[in-house]
Amino acid sequence: MVNQPWALPRLVVAAPASGHGKTTLATGLLAALRRRGLTVSPHKVGPDYIDPGYHALAAGRPGRNLDPWLVGEERIAPLLRHGAGVPTPADVAIVEGVMGLHDGAVGRGAYASTAHVARLIDAPVLLVLDTTAQGRSAAALVLGMRAFDPGVRIGGVVLNRVGSPRHETLLRDALAEVGVPVLGAVTRAVEVAAPARHLGLVPVAERAPESLAVVAALADLIESTVDLDAVLDLAGTAPPLTAPAWDPVAAVGGPAGGQRPVVALAGGPAFTFSYAETAELLAAAGATVARFDPLRDPALPAGTRAVVIGGGFPEVHAEALTGNTALRAELADFDGPVVAECAGLLYLGSALDGVPMCGRLAHTARMTGRLTLGYREAVAATDSPPHRAGDPVRGHEFHRTVTDPGHGDRPAWRWDGTGHGFVDGRVHASYLHTHWAGQPLAARRLVEAASR
Repeated sequence: MVNQPWALPRLVVAAPASGHGKTTLATGLLAALRRRGLTVSPHKVGPDYIDPGYHALAAGRPGRNLDPWLVGEERIAPLLRHGAGVPTPADVAIVEGVMGLHDGAVGRGAYASTAHVARLIDAPVLLVLDTTAQGRSAAALVLGMRAFDPGVRIGGVVLNRVGSPRHETLLRDALAEVGVPVLGAVTRAVEVAAPARHLGLVPVAERAPESLAVVAALADLIESTVDLDAVLDLAGTAPPLTAPAWDPVAAVGGPAGGQRPVVALAGGPAFTFSYAETAELLAAAGATVARFDPLRDPALPAGTRAVVIGGGFPEVHAEALTGNTALRAELADFDGPVVAECAGLLYLGSALDGVPMCGRLAHTARMTGRLTLGYREAVAATDSPPHRAGDPVRGHEFHRTVTDPGHGDRPAWRWDGTGHGFVDGRVHASYLHTHWAGQPLAARRLVEAASR
């Protein structure tokens, strides 16, 4: 089936802007459809790590990202097909959008927008609309959203934050005038909210029992307010996927050698940000991937030859991280290759808000009131285990901390004429989040370095 057209039902959950209820609808749909006995495949447009955690909890399989900026638009349909195909073929795929439907990378029009991804995967759009203080104007808004890009098909609307039965009737009548079906209506009284934090929702791994309750409540909400049969009918209008599935083995060129070095991948509540494809690419390159939790595990997995520490919220768990002195000492002395992104950068430093960290790198870090956010076009500034100086890379920054100094004598990256991050020995650490499906050689090189 990998290279044959696949009639995968699928749709994109989008909105005119952030805050209209995309995550509520997408997560609730995943959970409600799973309750029906369907195998559902969860996906998220953009670089977000937190929403896919809720998606995974609702769907019972990894939430995966579809981001043309990070991986290239040619990989979007193959990555969708791969994610929907493993570990078992899905009955339907639900893709949650990012920001407003037509909001793309700054200065690049629609590129990397939800609309862009909807076109790349040829999927209809289910628009969720915050109807607070709106009447017939909601129909004009939907009509404008539909006309702005004729290549994007808005197949239906779910009304959110409806004030009363009369309000709902007014909205349904107005949307009927422009020929857009209403597939559900959620009143203000029955909204379900997940706790928020300075960078978005609180990750699932930090509050597992509460997260399960939130997802169950979202399933109840969507079952009672949305026409699931109509949603499935809309998803079924998507044409067959003709792109072959993305293959991690082909992406890295097969195993790097006869050895299977252990690559330790950080996880747990403090380090929740990791794309599912990272572990798949490391395994495809010949590594044995072993998970560890820096909050609880007193040592790296046995036989560890390389370490990958992704993003998360170490500032929330600083006291517990500093209390794990044995692991901090081991990481400070570890001489194998290490790749650290954002939270990993903070953890490897000497201190975070005055609390001791690993000390593998000499910088300190502190929280600020300023959010650094956006896509970056970077160039590797220094040779390191995963990267070669001069390699172009696209990534994403998302943090409220700063380091002192801001970069080392041997920066990890350069963009906008400035160095960023640190290369120290076999350590590569920076704020830049990258998606290795867009640069699979990073995984292969890391495994090769671990083998040596």
